[in-house]
Amino acid sequence: MISGTSVWRGGVVLIASLLAMPVIVILGFLLVPAGEVWHHLVSTVLPDYVKNSLLLMLGVSIGVLILGVGSAWLTSMCRFPGSRLFEWSLLLPMAMPAYIIAYTYTGLFDFAGPAQSLLREWTGWSYGDYWFPEIRSLEGAAVMLSLVLFPYVYLLSRAAFLGQSLCVLDVSRTLGNGPWRTFFTVALPLARPAIVAGLSLALMETLADYGTVQYFGVATFTTGIFRTWFGLDSTAAAAQLSAVLLLFVFVLVVLERSSRRSARYHHTSQRHQVLRRYPLAGWRGAGAALFCFGILFFGFLLPAGQLLIWAVTTADERLDAQFLSLVWHSLELAGIASLLALALALFLGYGRRLHGNWAVQLAVRIAGMGYAVPGTVIAVGVMIPFAAFDNGLDAWTRSQFGLSTGLLLSGTLAALLFAYLVRFLAVSLQTVEAGLAKIRPSMDEVSRSMGTGAAETVRRVHVPMLKGSLVTALLLVFVDVLKELPATLILRPFNFNTLAVRAYELASDERLADASLASLTIVAVGIVPVILLSRSIGRSRHEQAT
Repeated sequence: MISGTSVWRGGVVLIASLLAMPVIVILGFLLVPAGEVWHHLVSTVLPDYVKNSLLLMLGVSIGVLILGVGSAWLTSMCRFPGSRLFEWSLLLPMAMPAYIIAYTYTGLFDFAGPAQSLLREWTGWSYGDYWFPEIRSLEGAAVMLSLVLFPYVYLLSRAAFLGQSLCVLDVSRTLGNGPWRTFFTVALPLARPAIVAGLSLALMETLADYGTVQYFGVATFTTGIFRTWFGLDSTAAAAQLSAVLLLFVFVLVVLERSSRRSARYHHTSQRHQVLRRYPLAGWRGAGAALFCFGILFFGFLLPAGQLLIWAVTTADERLDAQFLSLVWHSLELAGIASLLALALALFLGYGRRLHGNWAVQLAVRIAGMGYAVPGTVIAVGVMIPFAAFDNGLDAWTRSQFGLSTGLLLSGTLAALLFAYLVRFLAVSLQTVEAGLAKIRPSMDEVSRSMGTGAAETVRRVHVPMLKGSLVTALLLVFVDVLKELPATLILRPFNFNTLAVRAYELASDERLADASLASLTIVAVGIVPVILLSRSIGRSRHEQAT
């Protein structure tokens, strides 16, 4: 007789295997002989994809490190006008998807936009009489991505600065080191693992971006995959491009993990008192406030304000039944995907708690690796096996019964939801596992000693204790699905649109004002998890200090 725990262990391994299928399919194409299309790509555009991707990563690295680490140090260790406000408000750009801020800044700073129009009106200049930064460029894409991705570095760096021992910082100050020297010689090296982790997340999102680079005309791997798939109609070549992009992502993951493993960082004390912040007055305080406000202004306030203006001016035309249908489609997909991800995360997380053997540990780690994989790659990895299954089944039923089954999986919501689970399960899984880690194992032992099974223990004991973590996991996945663009573009059913897809389509047609209502709705929903994150950081520091 098979025990319940054995079924649970087998279920964990099975789910992890299914979720790993898209990545395995893509990697398998590295062994497939290259065709004429691939040879054409290698000799023409592949070098540009590699060069532009590397340059974009370099630009984003510089941007997010300056913005993220600088603002994290100022809000954590310094006291200046508005510092308490900036602690949480600097997370707001995280709610702004990169492709939406790209559309907004193009509308503001393009030749026909208000910025250049006002400049020409004031000076009397005409086209060619002046120089203005080209927003639609690789440099422009790097700036746009830096403005919305720096919160990854800010979030982890600030948590690291807040968690550092006061003893270490005090010793540095008693040795005569000022704030800047203490920052560079003590605080920054101690926070290096957190900074590298945040940078790695930002670079993974950079490699995964499609909407920004496509709209700005920057040839990267994601735009190349779309062109190869839809333009050249070559599944194998698109999969091989995806495999090369996947190798880039794996290199980032390996570098991030090795950077944490190669060094050890120990606190000299476990005491976390209330931080004694450096007071910044005069021009120093004004400079710090201006730096933080500039980041907030250009990363959130300016684009959100412009979107609001556009949305108000076009509300009568766009707030119709079609728009409400888009909202329903988006909420429906995000709701179903987040509930499924939460259920799977709870199953996998508790399965890992029940069985600590290497097979279950490996299976859960595999299930959570999808977040590092770009949505474009996952979409290709889902479409290939699903289409092969549909075609094989259809051929068999035609030969045996003379009937056509049509498309049962590919081109359906099932394929899209599966891609969402592969991509975003890690977000839910990490949140649930963090909550489970706070529950003592003795709670499980007491429940099991009373004859309660594993599933009943989860339902009656863990779920009530995990309400906060479960709600957070649900919201994070909900917003991520709402913002996801490339996987939705490739896998959505025919004539099925979402807010993200509609904003992309309208912006591609240069109807930026018309795209504002859909964009603003996505941004508004994205603010909710940002507020949760800022509150959790404040609570964690308060708990450490008490």
